[in-house]
Amino acid sequence: MMRKLFLLLCAVWIVSSQRTHLIADGNSAGTYGLLNRILGGTANSPSYEVPDCVHPIQHITQQVDTELGAPVFVFHSHVDLDNDRCRVFDRLRTEIKTHNPSPDFLKGFYGETVSYSWDFKLDAQFQPATSFTHIFQVKAVGGEDSQPFITITPRLTSVGTTLLQLIHSGFNSAQSTIWQGPLANFLGRWIHVEVEYLCAVAGRFHMTMTRKDTGQQLMTFTSNNIEMWRTGNTFQRPKWGVYRSLNNRASLRDERAFFNNFCLAKHPYRCITN
Repeated sequence: MMRKLFLLLCAVWIVSSQRTHLIADGNSAGTYGLLNRILGGTANSPSYEVPDCVHPIQHITQQVDTELGAPVFVFHSHVDLDNDRCRVFDRLRTEIKTHNPSPDFLKGFYGETVSYSWDFKLDAQFQPATSFTHIFQVKAVGGEDSQPFITITPRLTSVGTTLLQLIHSGFNSAQSTIWQGPLANFLGRWIHVEVEYLCAVAGRFHMTMTRKDTGQQLMTFTSNNIEMWRTGNTFQRPKWGVYRSLNNRASLRDERAFFNNFCLAKHPYRCITN
């Protein structure tokens, strides 16, 4: 009875505040159902994209993190066994998202300011490639939506160094790296990310990443004039997980990426603290 009351109160709070939280509940077998309930997925159009169809295991699970002492989401990606939902075979995808079936308060419409926050941890030995390895994207739906507006990508450079890159794709979808730093600073530890942006042609974008254990700020980026809308877009949506190209298969290994404490909001409500 108390658990039912708690869930009811949470549901009322989410709807009234327009601030939505997705937090691991420790029920690994029920992970897909939890994702659909919070992010607005359905049986025919789920809020997760996984390769379970070809590699019949559950690719998003939960486990207790010993450092945090709480359950977290685990995103599994296997180089030789996985693909992209049995539809595309030159890449691997294990992601969660908001999308068409999601309620409007989880979508960013023109002129709105939206914000997200979340925690993630990549293994200390995480191996990116020279091709893409995305762990977060802001994507458009409708019109010119071929490229995400914003992407966080671990990257192996041509000279053998590894970076964490923040990539922007504007009106004509031309990509540019707007921030980058040593990937080693972000590996093997929990990182807290905060994002806020205005959905507009002349938009705004702000992101920070901070170590959860020490509070050290590892990156910050702000632009008050950045393209965050394209012709024909109907709404914007976030994606999180592991989305990798297989063009440089030899550089990759099986990975587990850890995520938790997702927050999604739109003005006047916020997920960010600064």
